[in-house]
Amino acid sequence: MPDDGGTLPPSSVPFPLGYRVDMDRGLADMGAEGILLAGAGRAILLQIANPAVGHGVAEHSSFTERPLDRLRGTLTYVYAVVYGTEGQVAAVRRRVNRAHAPVRRAPDQTSSGYSAFDADSQLWVVATLYDTAITIYEKIYGPLDDETADAMYRDYARLGTVLQLPPAMWPADRAAFADYWNGRLQSLKANDDAVRVARGLLHPQGGPVWYRVVMPFARFLTAGLLPDQLRNDFGLAWSARHTRRFDLTMRSLSVVYPRLPQRIRHWFKNYCLGQLGTA
Repeated sequence: MPDDGGTLPPSSVPFPLGYRVDMDRGLADMGAEGILLAGAGRAILLQIANPAVGHGVAEHSSFTERPLDRLRGTLTYVYAVVYGTEGQVAAVRRRVNRAHAPVRRAPDQTSSGYSAFDADSQLWVVATLYDTAITIYEKIYGPLDDETADAMYRDYARLGTVLQLPPAMWPADRAAFADYWNGRLQSLKANDDAVRVARGLLHPQGGPVWYRVVMPFARFLTAGLLPDQLRNDFGLAWSARHTRRFDLTMRSLSVVYPRLPQRIRHWFKNYCLGQLGTA
């Protein structure tokens, strides 16, 4: 890649509605789009609504104190796996594993226990990233054709298998994923730990001024993208008026965003990989 050391060049033009992604590039044609950041809050809240993930975040993570650092770290991992050299992938794998090592607790009277290396938990985290990405992407660019959607789906498995997720655990196809996803959603309920983490994340008391300024809009997008039951669990107000405003926002973004220059749409990906260096 000319400017960031990766191996999979992104498309050189914005995708119009109905554009069919080159199958040789798959996720790399979509993963660099900065608009996917609009789903960051949704993915995080879905993750922590799973107690096996939420307890670990609540007891071991500094997410609410350093949300921007944590977000950049997560996305640097994603970008490195999708675009990076073998050295960059190895570097982010080591970094993530070091961060995960202390995140564990044996079962006791107050907890069923958890481990950041647990394959079921890693499957859930990757599933939230995939489902959120495809949700945002299709709201902006329109539905993907089946062949492209299948390629993107297969590519997302690698975000987990680069760590400890056995390849066989990733649902075999999109239909199998839908069964897994819908089943897990029905069982999710945000507990007190998850609600506390979400409150700290969505209502920051510190951080840069610009971050606190954009958070009301980020909360609105997060609420609009969440399933109803989790929106209620996390105490995010919603009404028919919110729905109309959310739909208008998505339609407006679908008109404006694809027309932005690629250097703007892919800026954050380039920034993260530039900070990672040429490992």
